[in-house]
Amino acid sequence: MIQPELVIFDCDGVLVDSEIIASRVEAELLTAAGFEISAEEISETYAGLTFKDIMLRIEEKSKIPFQASLIDQAEVLVDRRLAGEVRAIDGAHEAVNGITSKRCICSNSRSERLDAMLTRTRLKPFFEGRIFSALETPTGKPKPAPDVFLHAAQQMDADPAQTFVIEDSVHGIAGARAAGMRVIGFTGASHTYPGHADALTDAGAETVIRRWAELKSTIAALAVWSEDA
Repeated sequence: MIQPELVIFDCDGVLVDSEIIASRVEAELLTAAGFEISAEEISETYAGLTFKDIMLRIEEKSKIPFQASLIDQAEVLVDRRLAGEVRAIDGAHEAVNGITSKRCICSNSRSERLDAMLTRTRLKPFFEGRIFSALETPTGKPKPAPDVFLHAAQQMDADPAQTFVIEDSVHGIAGARAAGMRVIGFTGASHTYPGHADALTDAGAETVIRRWAELKSTIAALAVWSEDA
């Protein structure tokens, strides 16, 4: 493949620097509810999951029952913080604009939150009509299920095997790989941690980039490698 048929971007922690903001809110709520955890721990262990899934995994591990109302509280508080604080990750506009293949977004965030973040960061025009929330696919299954990736490929008329995905989380990479897609890891957001790149590679990313300036050449190199393989 000289160029991929489709390039899929995750949103949180890839295009916009939102993961650390959400992690801080979620850590505060979980700690107040009886499970002490830091924003850094959430970013390292649970990035890419919905807050509902984070709660369920922590409940299973800690045996601490959480109130379902925490989910609604988190949604309201995170939206409020994002509205005033979220920004595009440096170089994202140029990187997206440099993609000549079809492009779209696949995210676990709600459509309303995606719209607000992408509008605030001026990234929305690059993806108008091509923004897919896992929660609003036919199955409604979030990553690490592959459903949102497969849904996007179908809607974009692209072969999953000819699709590249840019992801910052182990769970997102697991979903993309399960969809039969090639994955580039990204560690350029504020929630990155020591060992982040290794974790993404172990999860199935073919390579990992730290700066958006590396994207175009990385896709070109991997496409050539695929042709020669």
